[in-house]
Amino acid sequence: MRKRKVVYPPAKTATRRQTPPGLVGGEPIRVRESLVSIDTNALNGRAGLKVGDKVRIGGSGLYAGEAAVVERLATSAIPSAFVRTEAGRTRQVRQVDLEPIRTEAARPDARPSEPEAQPTA
Repeated sequence: MRKRKVVYPPAKTATRRQTPPGLVGGEPIRVRESLVSIDTNALNGRAGLKVGDKVRIGGSGLYAGEAAVVERLATSAIPSAFVRTEAGRTRQVRQVDLEPIRTEAARPDARPSEPEAQPTA
């Protein structure tokens, strides 16, 4: 009887990585459209915010564009604030995404509006 040939599995070190795109001649470099950009301005926060201020939630996310009141300010690596929207819901928002809402009474240069003249008949 003949002896069977022994087959060994390939060595684990035998695998090689594929060459990255762009290194092979003529292959175009792929651009990843799903990359996230980091807003480094968020580290600075927003000056002038205090508890009780009316703000508008900016950015793109939950409750974007809604008016809210600042309930608590949190200082951390990225300063944030807890706000309560007019609908009564609360959430944590980066301070950079908050835009203060200026009311006419709060502005020092605001003048009381004059009543419109009533036409006389």
